[in-house]
Amino acid sequence: MEQLPGPTAPQVALLDAAACPEEEGFPEALCPREDREEEEEEEEEDRRRNRRPVTFTLGNEMLGLGPGPESEFQTPDAEVYMHFLRSHCCYDAVPTSCKLVVFDISLEQIKKAFVALVANGVRAAPLWDSKKQSFVGMLTITDFINILHRYYRSPLVQIYEVEEHKIETWREVYLQGSFKPLVYISPSNSLFDAVYSLIKHKIHRLPVIEPVSGNVLHILTHKRILKFLHIFGSTIPKPRFLKKTVQELCVGTFRDVAVVPETAPIYAALEIFVDRRVSALPVINDAGQVVGLYSRFDVIHLAAQKTYNNLDISVREALRQRTICLEGVLTCYPHETMEAIIDRIAKEQVHRLVLVDENRYPRGIVSLSDILQALVLTPAGIDALNS
Repeated sequence: MEQLPGPTAPQVALLDAAACPEEEGFPEALCPREDREEEEEEEEEDRRRNRRPVTFTLGNEMLGLGPGPESEFQTPDAEVYMHFLRSHCCYDAVPTSCKLVVFDISLEQIKKAFVALVANGVRAAPLWDSKKQSFVGMLTITDFINILHRYYRSPLVQIYEVEEHKIETWREVYLQGSFKPLVYISPSNSLFDAVYSLIKHKIHRLPVIEPVSGNVLHILTHKRILKFLHIFGSTIPKPRFLKKTVQELCVGTFRDVAVVPETAPIYAALEIFVDRRVSALPVINDAGQVVGLYSRFDVIHLAAQKTYNNLDISVREALRQRTICLEGVLTCYPHETMEAIIDRIAKEQVHRLVLVDENRYPRGIVSLSDILQALVLTPAGIDALNS
């Protein structure tokens, strides 16, 4: 990555405490409880925190997978998407009009930032350091999850860190001096480079920064690149492997996949998000069947609903309380073709499909990262997913 030059002042408005939407109704701190009640709660908290996340692992023999699909991606026609994205720059994928939110790291009360994300319908925002006159990072839903995971104790204890921390304070506490350079890309770099950066660095948001002015033009995502490929790639010949099934190509995650019971508390889901670094969890019922999907994006709505002080409610109840229709749970089957799965993801504008069998038992996850790795990087001989 090139070194980011000293930028001029960004042309997007920085949100400060006065500019953020006004939010009210955050629970006030409750009175202290008696010692006996505190001991009982601590015991209950220990029991809750010691619950292990649910995972499943399926061997190739159970999925009917062959010894290896690598040969499917090594034919000349398999390189068509790789060449297509190498011939288009990131600027080509920037929409003519889009919404961009930027936060100054000195913003008072980090909760205002998360509420602003929800109010503006965005999932991440670049962070501007006025002292350095440069962008120094991203504020994402992952930060909100990490704050809740670190500081939550019980529904009766206010999470003051959300109420009082500045963005700058949280970065100092969480990163503890291990500040990493912001991963970004120039608008003149190829979309192939963007795919590689997203998957290699295991990030979901890649700022496109104009090198002369230092302004952020757009935030590239897996979804945006796949949509670009799906629309404009229709003019080029389709590789033969698109007619193969996901089972034959072994595209997706089939081993040690984490799921969460619908009766588990939200905090248990947060633990899995933090420990496993996954972006969504299939929700299963008592019979082990997939009945929903709880994603990181669901968590940010705890800020909008002012309900983040009670993480003991069940995942089932949290899904029931959704105020807007999110992507829900969309499934696919091992016998479906790669082309059908890509079409479904692009049409529904979701980030992943849950692979299930005919009885709706979970068998894996097919994500945008898996698909872009297979379409673009594998034909180039690059395995960024496992690097």
